[in-house]
Amino acid sequence: MAKLELSGIRKSFGATEVLKGIDLTVEHGEFVAFVGPSGCGKSTLLRLICGLDEITAGQMAIDGELVNDVPPAKRGIAMVFQSYALYPHMSVGDNMGYALRLAGTPREEIRARVEKAAKVLRIDSYLDRKPRQLSGGQRQRVAIGRAIVREPRIFLFDEPLSNLDASLRVEMRIEIARMKDRLGTTMVYVTHDQIEAMTLADKIVVLNAGRVEQVGSPLALYNTPQNRFVAGFIGSPRMNFMRLGAPGQGGRYAVAGGSVLVPQGLAATPAEIGVRPEHLELVPLDRPHALEGVVTMTEHLGSDTYAYVTLEGSEDMLVVRLSGENAVRRNARTGVAFDPEMAHVFGADGRTLASARPVALEAA
Repeated sequence: MAKLELSGIRKSFGATEVLKGIDLTVEHGEFVAFVGPSGCGKSTLLRLICGLDEITAGQMAIDGELVNDVPPAKRGIAMVFQSYALYPHMSVGDNMGYALRLAGTPREEIRARVEKAAKVLRIDSYLDRKPRQLSGGQRQRVAIGRAIVREPRIFLFDEPLSNLDASLRVEMRIEIARMKDRLGTTMVYVTHDQIEAMTLADKIVVLNAGRVEQVGSPLALYNTPQNRFVAGFIGSPRMNFMRLGAPGQGGRYAVAGGSVLVPQGLAATPAEIGVRPEHLELVPLDRPHALEGVVTMTEHLGSDTYAYVTLEGSEDMLVVRLSGENAVRRNARTGVAFDPEMAHVFGADGRTLASARPVALEAA
């Protein structure tokens, strides 16, 4: 295990600054996931940690030792890439032990490490096979096993499951979770898949345009986002947002399909509210404090049904998560209501003004 500390990390490619001052600490044995939109700097930051790219400015330390100028091979880091990059002419065992053989590790030690790693990943019966004889999930296990045998202080994963189909991704998530529990090694994981991040990580780092938007546990980011970007990025389907119109009497603000009562005493003027799909419900049109709209589309997924409701007098659409095979009809007029305790309020700058505080609805 190792502690990783990043202070003021910047990275530029020519005149383009990709990372704009990253401050982050990854504790001993922690599993940290980097998430964010394409081009936000996730993989670039991972390459800096590994040493494949040079840091433009800032300091990086592993267990208190500055490693800015330490070559990749001496950082005690192993990286698993999106591509398996296995040697097709070598057996699984030879692929896993190749780096150790290049380092001059004794043959008996190589065999012992390979067998131990293969047992952890449940590929010990495949050690004599060639990569072409394996499934995609098995090949990814070999790639991970190649990193394990090096016994690194830190594991780095760069979207390792993105080439797998949905069922294999689920299987490999389970394997990585088991490996994390057995090895206890510090891990940094880059992914576009929120499910991977939410289920595997102890801590999630949300990146946007080369900056850290928020760091926290999966549930902390989901329930108490610090800004609109994090609120909209974390969660699938994404949070519903409603722009607030001109304020009326008693702190009420107009929204499409109705109006809302926003808490008083906020640090700034509220500009928008957000509600997650599971906190919305379809109700009769005559229910007090319900927004009015039309069901534009439905998605029946078995355990869940998603209703897409276009609000009255606008093109704004809300996604409502319903349980089971709900018999909601397309083009039906409906009311939409939500638990006011679960609404989020945002200012014009996108910062969160209130989370999980009362926001009452009133009919237009």
